[in-house]
Amino acid sequence: MKGPSPQAVLFDLDGTLIDSAPDLGAAADKMRTDRGLPPLPLADYRPMAGAGARGMLGIAFGLTPESPEFAALREEFFMNYETRMLFDTHVFVGVTELIDALVAREMPWGIVTNKAARFTDPLVAATPQFATASAVVSGDTTPHAKPHPEPLLEAARRLGVDPTRCIYVGDDERDIVAGRAAGMMTLAATYGYMGANADFTCWKADGRVESPLEVLQWLNVA
Repeated sequence: MKGPSPQAVLFDLDGTLIDSAPDLGAAADKMRTDRGLPPLPLADYRPMAGAGARGMLGIAFGLTPESPEFAALREEFFMNYETRMLFDTHVFVGVTELIDALVAREMPWGIVTNKAARFTDPLVAATPQFATASAVVSGDTTPHAKPHPEPLLEAARRLGVDPTRCIYVGDDERDIVAGRAAGMMTLAATYGYMGANADFTCWKADGRVESPLEVLQWLNVA
């Protein structure tokens, strides 16, 4: 993709900047053991961690958002997750160095996630690497969540950068759909969760990164 060089980088959170699968999976698995069901291994939950409650309840109980009991179990999951979301979550290897490099280049960066602010804000506050983020947009910051472009457009406004001069990096198809709709360059983070049956080659992203530091290679693409 040719065009003006990027002026800012935006990232999805879960599966792109942080590995939150251990805490998300544990929150869902507690619901199983509380009901006398056997625990499931983290490996079962990990591929769907990027889908949040939908993914975790799908693995734990075979539920979909259309299931009658989904709403009640989702709130139970949220309460479990809220109590332990900082236990085992950590940034992916290379994220600290990537953010340091962006700061050194004086390139603004931000986070755009579908995670609700009740979870995003404590996570960001507890992660020293995120102190330099110039914009944090959660799933309930705007009236729409991804794959709608509005959260990305809001982040660009907060950064004071034209959306067409932003890169958006994410590990889910809805990240790429949202980024493309916002007019941004999009990068598929293939080191993230990706989903059990994800095929990133169908997402029409502008590129892929197999590790966080590979994002730096896309900062001069004019």
